[in-house]
Amino acid sequence: MKIKGKFDHFNINVMDLEKSINFYNEALGLKEHHRKEAEDGSFILVYLTDETTGFLLELTWLKERNESYDLGDNESHLCFRVEGDYEEIKNYHEDMGWVCFVNREMGLYFIHDPDDYWIEILPA
Repeated sequence: MKIKGKFDHFNINVMDLEKSINFYNEALGLKEHHRKEAEDGSFILVYLTDETTGFLLELTWLKERNESYDLGDNESHLCFRVEGDYEEIKNYHEDMGWVCFVNREMGLYFIHDPDDYWIEILPA
């Protein structure tokens, strides 16, 4: 059987929804696409978009969650390709305190969000 399709979204769980929405907007330019809220208030799902690819980042906030999520060694990560002056964007991310790892040999770096998820940054 040949299956055809495309990726739709990727989910991460967050402790502070507004802080995470603001981070993804300021750091990567992502905008809220839509949200779903449980009738009982137990969870909120916010879907962020880059407004070009159709891929969505789903942020899940759980009302009953009180402790940070265990992310292991952070070997799993998102990758985001930025348009424009790569060094200028890297400097901005550094000035904001978001850069957590730089690999000069490979020409890439990582930023981390408020919950310490890592995002690889590459030029377009």
